Amino acid sequence: MSKKQIIGIDERPPLSHFIPLSLQHMFAMFGASVLVPILFGINSSIVLFMNGLGTLMFIFITKGRAPAYLGSSFAFIAPTLYLIENHPDGFRAAQGGYVVVGLIGCVIAFIIYKCGTNWIDIVLPPAAMGPVVALIGLELSSTAASNAGLVGVEKIDPRALIVFLVTLGIAVFGQVLFRGFLGVIPILIAIVAGYLSCFATGLVKFSEVASIVSQADLFVIPDFHPPVFDGGAILVMLPVLLVILSEHIGHQVVTSEIVDRNLIKDPGLHRSIFGDNFSTMVSGLLGSVPTTTYGENIGVMAVTGVYSVWVIGGAAVCSIILSFVGPIAALINTIPGAVIGGISFLLYGMIGTSGLRILVDQRVDYGRSRNLAMTSVIFVTGLSGIAIDVGNIQIKGMALACVVGMLMGLIFFFLDKANLTNDRG
Repeated sequence: MSKKQIIGIDERPPLSHFIPLSLQHMFAMFGASVLVPILFGINSSIVLFMNGLGTLMFIFITKGRAPAYLGSSFAFIAPTLYLIENHPDGFRAAQGGYVVVGLIGCVIAFIIYKCGTNWIDIVLPPAAMGPVVALIGLELSSTAASNAGLVGVEKIDPRALIVFLVTLGIAVFGQVLFRGFLGVIPILIAIVAGYLSCFATGLVKFSEVASIVSQADLFVIPDFHPPVFDGGAILVMLPVLLVILSEHIGHQVVTSEIVDRNLIKDPGLHRSIFGDNFSTMVSGLLGSVPTTTYGENIGVMAVTGVYSVWVIGGAAVCSIILSFVGPIAALINTIPGAVIGGISFLLYGMIGTSGLRILVDQRVDYGRSRNLAMTSVIFVTGLSGIAIDVGNIQIKGMALACVVGMLMGLIFFFLDKANLTNDRG
């Protein structure tokens, strides 16, 4: 993030750079994005197809001005699993919920288009926005450690620890030490080196990988199937709207900080929210899972200084191609969690740091009681594990912290209007 921009949003790199840069983005999202269909018991090929298509639609809707990769959303996991277990139509009923949530999100985008975005500075001033953005990365940090096998296990496998350290080490020091084009693809190099270290440590055996790849069908067709619309299932899914909207605003703010362009204003929050939710709606109609702008890919931009929508569009095309080619998808699926965890460890941390950067860049004055109180309460709310049940989902972490921050922002705003505060600054 302290790195200067290397390839801008509108720039198209030469083909020799374009392909590895696109692959870097695809690998970054792959582990988390494929985990969602595995949890739901559906074929991952349809998800890879819709992730790619959704990303291309997002780029088109935002006029190529908002670099973002759309991967599988984790916000819908709890209500979807509930419907799979308790609804006769299972996942197809959840699909109907995705379509309606996406449709309502598109309506909200239209409302934002008419009403503007000045309200964001009121409900989420810098003292609130900074910690909310930081929490996007911080609450994912445990996921990175879990994927690497470093937490939630009785005993850490030394082989996994070695692979994790190799991957993380190359990702961290590569961006500092590598020169020329190698300095732009440290994430891709780290993934490849981490995977090779799996063979060296015996964490992965070549014969097993060869067997898995050889058994995969050369050509596969994504499993397209229509949704089932059920009122009860839709009601189960609706509370997720609050989570995905707060997550989206946070992602756009952090991306704005990274690329040094106010994406809330240009191309506009209404366009990015519409693109995000339109992709979710189409995914639900065709048999896939909801999509969202991906933190992993935001982290890649922060590490590399490559913001090109052409590169991200290339990653989307790679994902679409991958959805039809069985052996390649099977090979990528053999990459152990220690490699994905090593990469995520850095990428999530970069997102967390970008939240702190907001506080620095906006010169938040912690001599003011309100700023100190807002940042403190938001951080503790997000990290304490407090959760509020809304229907069949829990609002916690960054989403709950965002709600608390908005409420505090509104309260302070109205207190100022009533001339009841003494630290306006």
